[in-house]
Amino acid sequence: MRGIGRGRPTPAGARPWLHRLLLAGLAALLAACAHAPRRDTAPLPDLALAPAAFGGTVSLAQRLTFARLDGRSVAAHPLDALLEIDAGAVRLAALALNRRILSLTWDGQRLDVDRDPQLPPQVDPARVLRDVQLVLWPAAAIRAALPAGWTLREAERQRELLHGERVAVAIRYAAASRWAGEVVLENRHEGYRLTIASHEQAP
Repeated sequence: MRGIGRGRPTPAGARPWLHRLLLAGLAALLAACAHAPRRDTAPLPDLALAPAAFGGTVSLAQRLTFARLDGRSVAAHPLDALLEIDAGAVRLAALALNRRILSLTWDGQRLDVDRDPQLPPQVDPARVLRDVQLVLWPAAAIRAALPAGWTLREAERQRELLHGERVAVAIRYAAASRWAGEVVLENRHEGYRLTIASHEQAP
């Protein structure tokens, strides 16, 4: 699809040391955010929903900002991303300093990943796909994929993923459309907050 292809080299004039520094900061932040859940709790379910279950087509330019929920600060730049969804595939590319550091394609059966060698191992493409689908897919499609013990509660401009009575993930939308404006995903289960600012691109 338009705008998302294979990795590309650092643009002319970009500073390799600055790129390495940015990735080092990203590594520190993601390592800090990637808390394992307590041993007495179940891991968050991997949704792996079919692209067609999204129910439409959208192309988004996004700005992603991560933070820890415990309030401890870890310096890192936001990431830019391009996200495209249609009935056949989900395609996402994450960019740092205009350099592609992660690409993933999900066709409902297979997750293909192309990543910068310097990208930290804490960046889990399956978790990226899970968060995208928790935010954007229709509630009915998510509920149909949840294992026993998990429920999705939805009200105007908000969602909550619960394990039993405990809220594991809370999502707040700034607009009625799930892919317009700013979305805040608070993952209480794994200890991080993801803020997504999206702008729809013309077809």
